[in-house]
Amino acid sequence: MNYYDLDGRLAASAAPGLPFAPAAPGTPSLFLAERSPAAPVCFRAASPRQLTAETVDVSWLDPRRMENPSPELTAEVAGSLRNGTLTAVNLRHPRWRDALAFTAPKAGKKRVHLLAVGDVGGTLLTALKLLGGDVISAIGICDLNENTVARWTAEMGQIAWPWDYGALPEVEPVTAGRLFDCDVFIFAATKAVPPVGSGVQDVRMAQLAANRPLVESFARQARTAGFRGLFIVLSDPVDPLCRAAWLASNTAPDGTVDHLGLLPEQVQGFGLGVMTARAAYFAKQDPRFSGFLTEGRVFGPHGQGLVAANSIEHYDDALSRKLTELVVSANLRIRELGFKPYVAPAVSSGAMQLLLTLRGDWHCGSVPLGGIWFGVKNRFTPHGLEVETLDLPDALFARLRETEQMLSVDQT
Repeated sequence: MNYYDLDGRLAASAAPGLPFAPAAPGTPSLFLAERSPAAPVCFRAASPRQLTAETVDVSWLDPRRMENPSPELTAEVAGSLRNGTLTAVNLRHPRWRDALAFTAPKAGKKRVHLLAVGDVGGTLLTALKLLGGDVISAIGICDLNENTVARWTAEMGQIAWPWDYGALPEVEPVTAGRLFDCDVFIFAATKAVPPVGSGVQDVRMAQLAANRPLVESFARQARTAGFRGLFIVLSDPVDPLCRAAWLASNTAPDGTVDHLGLLPEQVQGFGLGVMTARAAYFAKQDPRFSGFLTEGRVFGPHGQGLVAANSIEHYDDALSRKLTELVVSANLRIRELGFKPYVAPAVSSGAMQLLLTLRGDWHCGSVPLGGIWFGVKNRFTPHGLEVETLDLPDALFARLRETEQMLSVDQT
């Protein structure tokens, strides 16, 4: 093991001769390695294999399944890993120093900017206004329709607790030129939603062609603005749009991918929250699925390819497939009633997951895994993005591999 002084922090690495000042062995806070620039640049490692793997895929959710051998660690490095205080740094990414700065906790409440105040955006805004006073200082809203902005600014301004008029976040208009003067940017814009009764089965993927150019345009704006906050995608289809945003922001004007835009961990999709809530809804209704409430998980995209596991410890593949079917088709039941299913997604996937994120708690979101965005339980920590790791049953892991392969096609 080699030790280096990196801007006053002790870093360990299996690689000798790195261009940093050598340091005496000790308890490091950083571990330096090289891997694909599409992987999270800085992350909180949960396994020795994660420290030295060159690629990132769904095996990160169960490090026992990672193909690379487990490296030999000194007692000090192993201690940092075990204590959860070791930040893995990808030196191959040209902005790894910026990634370290992104990881560092930022004091105080955060400013949130919301693009588009339609059905989803308006519901999300209402929930954030009511629930976000502890972590949100203000919410800026932007929409093509100026009257929509004026309406929501006035409506939100008239929501307050009696005699405690400063308890809730202020809502104010924000111009397109100031969209990225914030800590969190939420993309909730959409160009086309198939109307109720259209017969479209996978509404989310039908929106991809329309919404991809839109999210790419704002991702390029984020690059130009040097945006250093979270870029949240709430519009459908969430997972492919995350990759589209990341790739567009990291593409230079000449068409080359230079990785000088948004960091992979800066982009997160919020679609898994409502799928998890829907699984719990059905688990409460049907005793067959009741184990989900204490032992279950939901993985993957906000739509086809989702995997709802009835239990991790007592996984039943047939039961889990049935639960998955119910969850994936739940939005169609609302459309059959003659309504667009946007309330639960806006609150469960949008508002609740953002508040958990800002509080540093575990939440449901799509994160970068080997160039695709994949829905998992994760959190932002002072030591980097952390993805939950589990001992996954073989049958469940096989389903995650299938979803990974599907997303590798859908998100490219």
